[in-house]
Amino acid sequence: MNDSPLLIDVARHVIPHAFAFDAARYLIGACLIASVVWLLDRTSWRTRWIQPRRAKVADYVREFLTSMQTVLVYSVVGVFTVWAIRNGWIPKFEGEVSALRFSLMLAAIIIAHDAYFYWTHRAMHHPRLFKAFHRTHHRTVTPTPFAAYAFAMPEAFLATLFMPLWLALVPTPNGVTFAFLAIMIIRNCMAHAGLELHARGWVDHPVLQWISTTTHHDMHHSGGFNRNYGFYFTFWDRVMGTEHPNYAQKFREVTAVPASADAPRIPGQVVMGAFAGLLGISVVALMLA
Repeated sequence: MNDSPLLIDVARHVIPHAFAFDAARYLIGACLIASVVWLLDRTSWRTRWIQPRRAKVADYVREFLTSMQTVLVYSVVGVFTVWAIRNGWIPKFEGEVSALRFSLMLAAIIIAHDAYFYWTHRAMHHPRLFKAFHRTHHRTVTPTPFAAYAFAMPEAFLATLFMPLWLALVPTPNGVTFAFLAIMIIRNCMAHAGLELHARGWVDHPVLQWISTTTHHDMHHSGGFNRNYGFYFTFWDRVMGTEHPNYAQKFREVTAVPASADAPRIPGQVVMGAFAGLLGISVVALMLA
């Protein structure tokens, strides 16, 4: 007798939970970063808006509704992923995981996802693929954190396909998966924040310059259509020659100290520390979920 679960039974139990989880993850990330932006806009950091234009209410509504469509696609793919795991087609991680191994596996999945994102993102800009896959996301010219999942269904499917592919190749502890998902949504919302969230001097630091900033992705939406494809890092854009030639200068201009700043100042270290703390809380919350 075959004890393998039927797909319909898995779907009945998984879809409600998967939709609630991904919707909550999206809303927590978007609302968290939007709240930080709202607070910073009331300080001297208000000069860090990357574009002079501001998103309108209609933009927020469109991005939210499209993102809910993406969450639905993620939930359906999640059903097939859980079904494959329960049938033994995707291996489960067995055994204990040390702090070192946890950190190394988390770093590995982030690096792999960065490569996956760069190449799939760049492919979707091909004229034969752009309309069906990526045009919906580029309806956002002035990004907001709620644009993080504003994808057409084909792009949403391609985006979420990374997770089952990774799990099929690399058995991964649940904690690592949850931590990755938390980092991914926070970084995604930061990339679409509209206001530069990274510390002054970031692009001139020998190490930090390899980590992408809000300006990096904002330029992709506003004027560098065929530039700045990367997600977490600037590595692939630099190696493949697709980084916007004015990126570093634009970042310096956005983060420059204004001639007169009468609003209270918040040191960059405090803001980055707050981000680190909020990210840590998000990771712990997801791991305990």
